[in-house]
Amino acid sequence: MQSILKSAGMVLTFVLVVFAANAQVKSKTVMVGGEAMFPMKNIVENAVNSKAHTTLVAAVKAAGLVETLQGKGPFTVFAPVNDAFENLPTGTVETLLKPESKPTLTKVLTYHVVSGRYDFKAISAMVKKGKNTLKTVSGGTLTFMMNGARNIVVKDENGATANITTYDVYQSNGVIHSIDTVLLPKM
Repeated sequence: MQSILKSAGMVLTFVLVVFAANAQVKSKTVMVGGEAMFPMKNIVENAVNSKAHTTLVAAVKAAGLVETLQGKGPFTVFAPVNDAFENLPTGTVETLLKPESKPTLTKVLTYHVVSGRYDFKAISAMVKKGKNTLKTVSGGTLTFMMNGARNIVVKDENGATANITTYDVYQSNGVIHSIDTVLLPKM
C-alpha cells in the first residue's frame, strides 16, 4: 500500500511539473494577427503565422533576411502591421519589393531591428533613466518616449512616430513589438 501511495505521489508530482511548465509557456504566448506566437519558436517561425504581418514577411523574404532573423540573436523587432504598409504612399511597397530595390528594402527593414532583447520593461526603464535612443542593425537611431504609463512611442530619424500596439511577443531569439507605422531611416 505504501509503495502504491509513493508511486501515485511521484506521478502526481510529475503531472504538476508538466502542467506548471506548460502553463508558463502558455502565459508567455501572445496572440498576434489571430495566431499564437510561441516563445520557443524564432522570429521568422512566428511571424509567418501572423495574418497582421503578411506584408512584412513578404518584404523580409524579398530582402533575403529570413536566415538572419532565424539566427541566434537576440533581436528586438519593431514589426509594422499590414495597415502600416498600406499607409505608405501609393506604389511604395511594390517598388521596394522589386529586385533592384533590395538594398533600400534591406535598409528600411533592418532599421526596425535592434540587437539585444528589449521588452517593455527594459525600454521604459531606459527612457525613465534618460537614455531614450537605440542603434538599429542598419546603423540608424530610434528614439523612444513614454506616452502615459503603459504606452511607448517610437520616433524615426525623420520625426515620424509609431505606437507600439502589441508588446513583448517573446521569441527564442528575441522579442517582437507590433507597431502601427513603418519607420524610415534617413536615406
